[in-house]
Parts: sequence; C-alpha cells; structure tokens
Amino acid sequence: MSALVLGHKNPDTDSIVAALAATNLYRGRGIDVKAAAQGTPAPETAFVLERFQLTAPEVVTSVAGQELYLVDYSDLAQAPADFKEAKLLGIIDHHKLGDVTSDSPVECYIQPVGCSNTIIKTLHDYYGVKIDANLAGAMLCAILSDTVLFKSPTCTEQDKKAAEDLAKIAGVTDLQALGMEMFKAKSNLAGATPRDLIFRDFKDFDMSGHKIGIGQLELVSLDLVTPELKAQLLDELVKVKAEGRHSALLVLTDIMEEGSELLMCSDDVDKVAGALNAKLSVNMNYDGGPVAKLSVRTWLPGVMSRKKQVVPFLEQAFKA
Repeated sequence: MSALVLGHKNPDTDSIVAALAATNLYRGRGIDVKAAAQGTPAPETAFVLERFQLTAPEVVTSVAGQELYLVDYSDLAQAPADFKEAKLLGIIDHHKLGDVTSDSPVECYIQPVGCSNTIIKTLHDYYGVKIDANLAGAMLCAILSDTVLFKSPTCTEQDKKAAEDLAKIAGVTDLQALGMEMFKAKSNLAGATPRDLIFRDFKDFDMSGHKIGIGQLELVSLDLVTPELKAQLLDELVKVKAEGRHSALLVLTDIMEEGSELLMCSDDVDKVAGALNAKLSVNMNYDGGPVAKLSVRTWLPGVMSRKKQVVPFLEQAFKA
C-alpha cells in the first residue's frame, strides 16, 4: 500500500500543491507514495490546477492503518480524526512545530519561509529530482498565494528565489499577472454560502486548552463583501463558535490595501482584541443562552498573515 502525502483540513493552494509536489519528490527518491487531500480544491486552487493541467489529489477522510507524510502542517487539530491510528513517516512544513507525535524517527523538514512549496523546491534541488513545467507552475502559484505576491511579512528571499527558478521551468514571465489571475479566482464569492466562505481556509488551534478557530479569506477588494454578507458572516461565526470553540474568527484580507478586517465571535472579545491590538468598531450582541456571546468586526492595518500576525499573538495572550 502506498504511503499518503497529506495536507491539512480545509486545504488551500499550498496544501494541495504541496501534496502533489512532495509526491513527485518522494517518488523521485524511490519512495512509494500517492498524493491525498482532506477536501476538494477551493476556487483559487481549482484555477491553478486547471491552468497547469494537474489533477487534484484523492480526498481522504480516514487514515487508520496508513503510512503518512504530512505537508503544510504538524498540528493534530488539522489532521484526520484517526491520525493516531496511522504511522507518521515525515513532515514538510513552514509553520511552527505542532503537536503530532510518532512512535519512530521521522524525516522532518520545517523552515521559517513563506510557503511549503519553497521547501519542497529546495529538496528537489538537494535530491536531484526533476520538476516538470506544469508542476513548477503550480508550485510557483502556491508561493505567490502564500506570500500574497511577496507582500506578506512571512515572505523570505528563499521564497523569491524559489519562485524565480520555478517560473523559468514553467515558462512564466509575468508573475504579477499570474498572481492577479489567481487572486481574482480566489475572490469569486458566487454561489458560496457564508459557511463555505468561513471554512474556505479555516484552521483550529489549541491555545492553552482553548479551541480557537481562525479562517482567512483573501480578496482583491473588501468591497466584494457587502454589508449584508458581513452580517451573514457574523451570524454564521456565532454558529461556528457554538460547535465547541472558545472563539471563531474570520480574517478578511484586502490584498491591494494590505490590511484585514477581523470578524469574530468570542467568549472573551477583549482578550482577542487586545492580543491583536485591535480597536473594536462595531459590536453585535447575540443571545447565546447561559453565556452571552459578543460578535465584533474591526480593521487591522498591515495584517496579511494569519500565521505570523494573528496566531502567535493570540497564543501568547491565552498563555497569560
């Protein structure tokens, strides 16, 4: 049975493409693997796969008895429910080290760069494994997506170099134009329910025993989110929070304005707002039964990265 190369829940472009790219890497080293995903591609990812004529990985919901290589995460909250019944063989990631464990040594590559595909490109070079033009194009798109066209504070010179090398392999000459095509696809809200939008790129985190869910929706303009839709998103966040979370957040990122609007429902709005240095602008109260829940929205100038500008500050606040 082939080992699975598996990205995180609610997969984004980096997660899906990393599974495909890491599969190419491992196979080039003689390791029997196949790409898998914990969900279907979001609009941006679907655009990338179609643009570069690639097939989405097989969707997998159970991994009991399987051997696994993880890409783009190492947190149990982002793994399948039966992860502990699988055997972990390796990790490639660009986030903080999570809480997955193994019963034997694993091959682990974790680097502080803007995208998992940057690391995978470096590993292809190290092991001398070839990347074809279509895969290179998709890997380039993953880097452009995760670094928000190199605007994100997570972006490094290593990301830019990997993107440059991949663009040459793929025959892409205008990275900005390709990036804007991707972000226009990502900004397509047609037919999506408020819940779809919240969970398009959503991750749960265990912060000192508190379950904090954070979604991020990157758009070419926040004008695409009407006041009616914002109200619907806040309504839905109340429901998302009620599913066993201390807080449910949605970071609406304006790619061109380089900032984000924060929508949230939390048991402790002041703690969350204080952690992010956010000035509360609009309050909406909901009757949550025994405990009143408060939903808010506020603007966060310069905030582009959930990984670097949201999660670490919240984790520090919940440790206090």
